[in-house]
Amino acid sequence: MSFFKRLKNKFSGSTEEPKQQDELEQLESEESSQETEDTIEKTEKKKPKKLKEADFDEDGLISIEDFEEIEAQQIGAKFRAGLEKSRENFQAQLNNLIARYRKVDEDFFEALEEMLITADVGFNTVMQLVEELREEAKRRNITETEDLREVIVEKIVEIYHQDDEHSEVMHLEDGRLNVILMVGVNGVGKTTTIGKLAHRYQAEGKKVMLAAGDTFRAGAIEQLKVWGERVGVEVTSQSEGSDPAAVMYDAINAAKSKGVDILICDTAGRLQNKSNLMNELEKVKRVIGRAIPDAPHEVLLCLDATTGQNALSQAKSFKEVTNVTGIVLTKLDGTAKGGIVLAIRNELHIPVKYVGLGEKLDDLQPFNPESYVYGLFADMIEQNVEGQSEDESTTIQSEVDETEGHTDESK
Repeated sequence: MSFFKRLKNKFSGSTEEPKQQDELEQLESEESSQETEDTIEKTEKKKPKKLKEADFDEDGLISIEDFEEIEAQQIGAKFRAGLEKSRENFQAQLNNLIARYRKVDEDFFEALEEMLITADVGFNTVMQLVEELREEAKRRNITETEDLREVIVEKIVEIYHQDDEHSEVMHLEDGRLNVILMVGVNGVGKTTTIGKLAHRYQAEGKKVMLAAGDTFRAGAIEQLKVWGERVGVEVTSQSEGSDPAAVMYDAINAAKSKGVDILICDTAGRLQNKSNLMNELEKVKRVIGRAIPDAPHEVLLCLDATTGQNALSQAKSFKEVTNVTGIVLTKLDGTAKGGIVLAIRNELHIPVKYVGLGEKLDDLQPFNPESYVYGLFADMIEQNVEGQSEDESTTIQSEVDETEGHTDESK
């Protein structure tokens, strides 16, 4: 199965693969035209399963297979909607490029480099991607740019994965107090992200608590309390101007006594080039580490996707002073340059854990490279697969006609 077809099957509904050889063997043994028509019908596409079409058992539960299929379609729809601006940009530029350069040559690769750099993919990442495409084109003997579409998308997923295919998974464990430290400059959506994360983990059956560690910004504590009330979780806080490390110490003790599963800690977000902020982060981490060995278990850096390369420079600054374990890329739905995801992963070796795809509570989604590339290239993927299916159907029909002709002659 082709890479495009697998993505389409996974995120927009599976299709039944035409089993050409089996069908032909069956056709050769059939003598009636009615049986032939029935066989052709079996090769038609299966519609994506919807919730009302799922197989419920007597207890009103659906099968794991149906649940996973429906969930994948919902995730695919979210990434497709959230990445609309980036998708229109990527697809339009790539289509124009392929239309302008029909042959795979150095001029095409140079134009592709320029296109990807303008999409904020990052210079080093672009150089690596294009070099791998050159090698792949030689290896597969690809001479037409049209035949490189699928390879380009496939290589994007490979570059993201690198040496770790599960880097985007959160390191949270049952049976312990998991501490998540949220860092980032003001204005990137950090507090909103904390609220949405709390909502997500609560929906998963976890007991969640928040710590209002941003004691410097006016209104930050109240803002977090509003989110706590909205999603129904307790917020530990002190007065404005208090020592953030003291807030964390109190929050950890309270979380332990109340059997909390996940404690999400807010921090100050002054400009990353101010040493006082970075010193404060170091102090907070030390206090958390003394209270719980190996904590914080995740240090998530919130970045605003709409700021492009500035987000990359922020990530570099924070990485220098704290062990950032993952990125939450907010406002990805608001930019046409979604390539920043690749630049962060490949140049800083920090995985993206969550992405913001809209304003709703459930629009903060766990990041997955395949969901991401489907959102970026959904229209192209589906058109390509539909074209392949039409070609396959034409081939099957031709072979069916030929087989029927042989059958008639034998009669």
